[in-house]
Amino acid sequence: MNPRTVAIVGSGALGLYYGGRMAKAGFEVNFLARGDLPALRERGVSISYPKGNYTLYPARVFATPEEIGPVDLVVIGLKATANDVLARLLPPLIGSETAVVNLQNGLGVDEAVAAVVGADRTLGALCFVCVNRIAPGVAECTLPGYVSLGEFAGGPTARTEAVAEVFRTTGVKTQVAASLLAARWHKLVWNVPFNGLAVAEGGMTTDVILADPAREARVWALMREVQAIARAERVVIAEDFVRDQVEKTRPMGAYRPSTLIDWEMGRPLELEPIWGEPLRRARSFGVDTPELGKLYEELRRQTSA
Repeated sequence: MNPRTVAIVGSGALGLYYGGRMAKAGFEVNFLARGDLPALRERGVSISYPKGNYTLYPARVFATPEEIGPVDLVVIGLKATANDVLARLLPPLIGSETAVVNLQNGLGVDEAVAAVVGADRTLGALCFVCVNRIAPGVAECTLPGYVSLGEFAGGPTARTEAVAEVFRTTGVKTQVAASLLAARWHKLVWNVPFNGLAVAEGGMTTDVILADPAREARVWALMREVQAIARAERVVIAEDFVRDQVEKTRPMGAYRPSTLIDWEMGRPLELEPIWGEPLRRARSFGVDTPELGKLYEELRRQTSA
C-alpha cells in the first residue's frame, strides 16, 4: 500500500492540523466540511505549530463524500458524538484498498467505524498533541507530541507501517502500537482527569487544576483508577508513563482541553467513550473506581444543566 490520496472527514482541530501537514508534504488531501465549508473555500486551511506555519490555498474542500469519491486513506477527525453520520459519510470514500484511520478518543469508537467499513479496514490513532481550532479553517498546535497508530483487528501489518509513514512524512512523530487497546488506555490516563475536571470544575484550564493540591490529588487518583481498569484488561501502564502525564502538563500553561472547548461552545461532550465506557468496564471487572464514578456523575450533571 502506498497512500497518495486522503479524505479528511471532520475539519476540526485534528482534521485541519494533520490534513494540513499531509497537504504540505505533497499528499492530495480532500477536506469534507460541514458548517465551516464557506470559510475553508474562501480562505483555505491554515495551521501553526512550534516549527512553522502553513496555509493551504486553495484547499480541496467538499460538502459531500460523493464529490470526493474513493481515496487511499480516510482520516476521521469527527468527535465520537457525531458517529451516527458515519454510515452516510464513509461508504462513498471507500475503494478496494482504502484504509480508515480513526482519530477519536475513548473506548468503543473503533467498533463504530468497523461496523460501517469493516474491521479489516479500520485503524485507530491516538494523538498525544495539544492542538485547538481557533477559527474556521485555522488550527493552532502548541505541543506537537506524537501519534500512536494501531490496527483494530489485530497486530501491526505492512499496511500499518505504510499508514504510519504517511504521518511520519509530514514530520509528525509516529509509533506503531502493538495493541490498539493498550494505546487507547494510555491516552485515557490524561484524558479522563484533565478533560473531565476542566468541565466538572465549571470551566478550568490545566494550570489552575494543578495549582490546587486538592484538585491535583483528584488527578492522581483518577489516573490510578484508569491504570487499575486497564490492568484488569491485561494492559499494563508503567508508573513512569503515569507520572509523565502530570509533569508534561505543568509547563503547558493555561491549556484548555478539547472537552472544555466543546462545553464552552455548547457542543455535545464525548461523555460515554471517555468516561462512561471505562466506568462500565471497571464495574464488569469488579474494579473499585470511586473517583471515576464521581466524575462521571458530575459531567452528566454539567451536560444536562
